[in-house]
Amino acid sequence: MKDKKLFLFVVLSIFLVSIISAQEVSSCCERLGNSGPWCQNAPENQCGSNYRSAPTSCEATSYCRLGVCINSKEGTCLPNTPQRVCDDNEGIWDERDKDDIPQCQLGCCLIGEQAAFVTLTRCKSLSSIYGLEINYRTDIQSEVECIANARPKVKGACVYEREYEKTCKLLTKKECQEMEIGSEDLNVEFHENYLCSADELTTNCAATTKTTCVEGRDEVYFLDSCGNLANVYDAGKGGLNYKANYWTYIAGTKAGVEVDCGSGSDTCGNCDYFLGTTCKAVGGKHVCKDLSCKYEGQPHQHGETWCADAKGISTIKINDEGGTSSSGEDLPGGRHFRLICYNGEVSVEPCADFRQEVCIQSSIGNFKTAACRVNLWQDCYSQDNQKDCENLDKRDCQWFEDVSILTDENGESLAVDEDGEKTNASCIPKYSPGFNFWEQGGDAESMCSMASTECIVQYEKAIIGVWTVSGGEENITCLDNDEELVEDWAKDRIDLCMGLGDCGISKNYINVDGYYDDTDDLFTITGNLTGGKKET
Repeated sequence: MKDKKLFLFVVLSIFLVSIISAQEVSSCCERLGNSGPWCQNAPENQCGSNYRSAPTSCEATSYCRLGVCINSKEGTCLPNTPQRVCDDNEGIWDERDKDDIPQCQLGCCLIGEQAAFVTLTRCKSLSSIYGLEINYRTDIQSEVECIANARPKVKGACVYEREYEKTCKLLTKKECQEMEIGSEDLNVEFHENYLCSADELTTNCAATTKTTCVEGRDEVYFLDSCGNLANVYDAGKGGLNYKANYWTYIAGTKAGVEVDCGSGSDTCGNCDYFLGTTCKAVGGKHVCKDLSCKYEGQPHQHGETWCADAKGISTIKINDEGGTSSSGEDLPGGRHFRLICYNGEVSVEPCADFRQEVCIQSSIGNFKTAACRVNLWQDCYSQDNQKDCENLDKRDCQWFEDVSILTDENGESLAVDEDGEKTNASCIPKYSPGFNFWEQGGDAESMCSMASTECIVQYEKAIIGVWTVSGGEENITCLDNDEELVEDWAKDRIDLCMGLGDCGISKNYINVDGYYDDTDDLFTITGNLTGGKKET
């Protein structure tokens, strides 16, 4: 009898505990505690003191009613969101179903090569973040289809059936999709980064040893049996040397599938235009053709430019600018030229006539570069000191010692040295200009006349009646005792004359003598010994 009472007491106790527990879990807390989760069914004593609660389930309250929270800035729509939570996050709460709210309708947002199935507002927000134009398509109604439209330019194997045979074309994803849309009966599968010759695709396209050139590309490519491009030609991976991976994936898209045959050669189609080779059909084969040139027996790289003289001969001298200029002896009628090696051919580009432009050349390693630039010779003659004369930022001039073309009315030099003392020197063009010397009254006459000078020689008569230079050998300037021109004195004047332009004694650029062909033609000896003077 005692055992039955004990059992009854235990059952009754459990029943009472259940009633008490059920009574405790009876409130809808707007928030648990003051920082916990929102809208939870819990005992009243667990509800936040600063938030509402009600002795009912949360589904029956107004403050915890669930709906869609719309973020009008970001373009997001979050379903099953309590109104209070939405209000606190500055959202717009809507009790309707998400599918019934116009601004929550989804479409395909295509940005560059990426895609997202989002609202129009969200698509515009992404566009501003990435700074790219968008393509928002409402006709695409699933995320799977949207992602499939991303990266439309990626290439791969477009596999389909034709006349009961599985075949393939190497196309972009977009081209493959358009092919399917254009034919209702065609079942098309796109395999990104695959070649049509991949064994696992089981198409009728197989590896071959055929090659081709592709417009806009430098390399030589393999062709499969369907005429599709494969990877870059590598004699070690085609035909009898067939390498499965090399004929399965587009090189660079799969680990281990790379063009590793080196630079362009007879066995490797990895041509590089910037290194001087490109794909060409030669003798029925596609090869990496060498684009370098040979000129005057000298090799030149593709894209190389260099200077030449009037005959096109590459006689180069170093100049003071760290580069080089064309032949230093600028002959009458000559001009500077820039030569270019391009695609295996040499073309000639003349600089301005009368040497108003000069060709300047420099090198980067073994690669030559040249350009025609303006010859800044015009104000050389007026410079009276070496520093100003050789200021390469302003003019192309050189300092010429021993002769002065700047003189006063007494014939005294106006040129000065670095200490400001008078000196016999002249500033003349580094690259002598050409003149229209065949015309009367042209530049040639006025420019060349600046080199004209007068040398007065004093003589004295000896006891035996022989005339000699007054004062002895130390006073000899332009004439010696035999009435011959002093060689150094004459050479300085001739060099000055030629430095001014097309003046003096010279053969022209085709080796024909000019008007003067002998030193004696340039100098005239006048006067007589009666007065003890002679002028030269």
